[in-house]
Amino acid sequence: MITFKVGEASPANTFFAIWMAEAAGLYEQNGLDFEIVKMVGGSETGPALSTGRIQLMHIGMSSVVRANSAGFNVTTIGSLSNVIRSTLFAAPGVKGIDDIKGNLVGISSAGSESELSTVVALEKLGLTRDDITFQEIGVERLSHLKNGTVKATMLGEPLRSVALAEGITAICDLLADRMPWLYSGLVVDKKYLAENRDAVLRFMRATIEANYLAVSDADHAKPVMAKALDITNARNLDITYDNFKTYTPLNAEPTVEGGKNIMATVEAANKSDDIDDYIDQSIHEELRDEGFFVAMKAKYKLD
Repeated sequence: MITFKVGEASPANTFFAIWMAEAAGLYEQNGLDFEIVKMVGGSETGPALSTGRIQLMHIGMSSVVRANSAGFNVTTIGSLSNVIRSTLFAAPGVKGIDDIKGNLVGISSAGSESELSTVVALEKLGLTRDDITFQEIGVERLSHLKNGTVKATMLGEPLRSVALAEGITAICDLLADRMPWLYSGLVVDKKYLAENRDAVLRFMRATIEANYLAVSDADHAKPVMAKALDITNARNLDITYDNFKTYTPLNAEPTVEGGKNIMATVEAANKSDDIDDYIDQSIHEELRDEGFFVAMKAKYKLD
């Protein structure tokens, strides 16, 4: 068995393919001694991958840009979401953008996708990052929003549907825009990929098969999702599952357009202008050429 550890920075439905593969025993079937490692956020990407603490990080491509600008050498080899799947919500009492300006806005951690997507939302509202102060409050941001610790924060599923159900004001819904964005990447160290390509291929086969399994069998998938995300409300579970099913690329392919949008938004010294410095599509191409995607489509009877 090959040791393979994956960093989880945010428990959201964008991570579901990995939970599903683990629950279905697909990593074990592919010869991997698999483990999920809890991480703080995007800033850990470069150090954790370069030292071998983990073999792959589940993180948006903005963290790849920042890591490589800081001297690391990591790349995105797959994606579990190619659009921003979150919404900016306002705290009780906030009546407009003037109530947000000059105040705290919650993010999970500095350099995370929650930070960059918040910048995008603020710009749509006519504000810049200089108009607010980011407050790192971790993954569970809804409670901080409700008690007024921050004036606004981004939420993805399942907390997005909880906030909407509770009548919390959504002030910028980036999901509705379907903006191309490499939001939920599968990231590895380039040296590890060169020396352990077979292990990465095994991981990708298991993860992609989990996508097909989850999409084709809701009765199997929903209990796994409910347990992983601690969802007890049936309606919220349906919304979170449907969001996964609608916006997850089945073959985990990263999109160049989404990567370029991130490159245009991230502020980082020594940033490369070459998308190939941040995305390696060779794993996806190899799986395609060996007929893996066609085989999965046939196995799970998906048109």
